[in-house]
Amino acid sequence: MTIFSTFSPAVRANLAVLFAAGLCFWSGLAGLLPTLPLFIETLGGSGQQIGIVMASFAIGLLVARPTLSRLADTRGRKLVMIIGLIAVAMAPFGYLLVQMLPHLQVPVSLAGRDFVVDGSILALIAIRAFHGLSIAAFVVAYSALVVDLAPPANRGELIGYMTLVNPIGLALGPALGGFLYEASGFRVAFLMMGVLGFLGLILVLRLEEPQRPHVDRTNTDATTFWSQLWSGRVRTPAMILLLVGLAFGTLSTFVPLYVREAGLALNVGLIYTASAVASFTSRIVVGRASDRHGRGRFITASLLIYSFAMGMFWLADSAPLFLLAGVIQGFGAGTLIPMIAALMGDRSSPADRGRTFGLAMVGFDVGIALAGPIFGTIADALSYRGIFGLAGVMTFAGLLIFITASSKDLPHSLRFALGQGRDIYAVDGWQGQTNPD
Repeated sequence: MTIFSTFSPAVRANLAVLFAAGLCFWSGLAGLLPTLPLFIETLGGSGQQIGIVMASFAIGLLVARPTLSRLADTRGRKLVMIIGLIAVAMAPFGYLLVQMLPHLQVPVSLAGRDFVVDGSILALIAIRAFHGLSIAAFVVAYSALVVDLAPPANRGELIGYMTLVNPIGLALGPALGGFLYEASGFRVAFLMMGVLGFLGLILVLRLEEPQRPHVDRTNTDATTFWSQLWSGRVRTPAMILLLVGLAFGTLSTFVPLYVREAGLALNVGLIYTASAVASFTSRIVVGRASDRHGRGRFITASLLIYSFAMGMFWLADSAPLFLLAGVIQGFGAGTLIPMIAALMGDRSSPADRGRTFGLAMVGFDVGIALAGPIFGTIADALSYRGIFGLAGVMTFAGLLIFITASSKDLPHSLRFALGQGRDIYAVDGWQGQTNPD
């Protein structure tokens, strides 16, 4: 971690505050993973309804992503992080308030068909969508600020270290949430997650944001934002994250129900913790290595590992196998997410970094949105086990897309994906490759 000694005391202090706020954000967000699906079930939700509520998180992401990405470029990263932490802090209180609502049956007409929907489920959908603002805001602004502060030649290394907030938060949050739920029930577990959000908000208010280049606001409308989604530098990362988002949405929504279906006495939070520990390990090593050897080979390896992890979940029939699958998934995610962040940092300038990150993450948002209702419906008809096999197919498809379409044509894509060629879309003259072709 010698890179930190190269920064001024003011920058190091900023990074420390940023890291602490990130820990609060991810712990507060992830602490609901092992408990929220069970909470929805206590209110009468079916597998499909649980999937829809959990996937509503992505509605907030998709709706807010263009505005918040532009805001991060035009008004600053700090403001957008504040918005994200407010959502993390308030949402757990909203979930608890649903228990106090009267049990209403709401008639709904859709595509010429009439349905009766539980009012509590509708309220949960609305709150979950609001909760989705958190990632749309905080993750884009946090990633953009880290890249702003990182020297281009050490970008992957700093991103690797600073994104450790994700696995640490995913280790602490679910373990804490699961423990508090088992000890005291939903109320205490949810309230603690809200407190963590407020603590992160206090920390971000102390953050000092560096000056950035002026951004022309006349070129930041929503049409311009979406029109760049199919550009060469964004298209393939977004497609990969779409397919990984399907797998991640399945994992975050249905693992608690899958473990119960398997009849295992296992604290589901331990699966997320095992994943987070593995993710922590991979991030420490991979970021620095990618600065020397390029991003391509590490993205390829991570997609292969992620696919294997989903296959392991599909085969799991005991607590040790579930935990092993979590470890493998953690290695895959801990390599993929920092590498995509570094890749998009390479492919953007400070003036459009928020927009570029936001565009790439749209794929992840859509994947999460589709995973819940689609795989929830499949699980109702078949089983929870089968949907993890399908998730593995999705991530393997992502691997094939990256190998064949990560650059301007097939030969360049193969070389980049195997670590033998440069990233032709890098914008600052640094290609992350010690042996350029």
